[in-house]
Amino acid sequence: MNRILSSLSSNSPVLAATLLRVALGIVFLAHAGAKYFIFTLDGTARFFVAHGFPGWMATPVFLAEFLGGLALLAGFKVRWVALALFPVMVGALQSHLAMGWMFTNAGGGWEYVAFLLVTLLTQALLGSGAYAVDNVLVRAQGPVAQTSAS
Repeated sequence: MNRILSSLSSNSPVLAATLLRVALGIVFLAHAGAKYFIFTLDGTARFFVAHGFPGWMATPVFLAEFLGGLALLAGFKVRWVALALFPVMVGALQSHLAMGWMFTNAGGGWEYVAFLLVTLLTQALLGSGAYAVDNVLVRAQGPVAQTSAS
């Protein structure tokens, strides 16, 4: 039992980064899917306009969430992807601020969006974790590049 706990403890940061990365990837794919399949891009554009954003931003935001979600799941350029998704979530935060704290409020509050902002920053600090394309790319670049993993 001590050996298992010791092994788990020594691998915890890498496994934590992996779990966070996969969870964030799923969340962003789900948000992109909702924009495309449920609300439609046209409906998302109307929502954006109603909240003070240009309607044309619906497609770039959808693409950022979709491609960002895929990249996070695959573990590709994770630090950069997490940072690139940050402004998207700042925009989401802006549209939810007037709706109160709780996400269960009418129109959704800002607690969930704020939590996603913190998790994106955490992911950018932690890096890719295990089972990530980034790790394969670092190994392919050789020993010098291993100090600057994505």
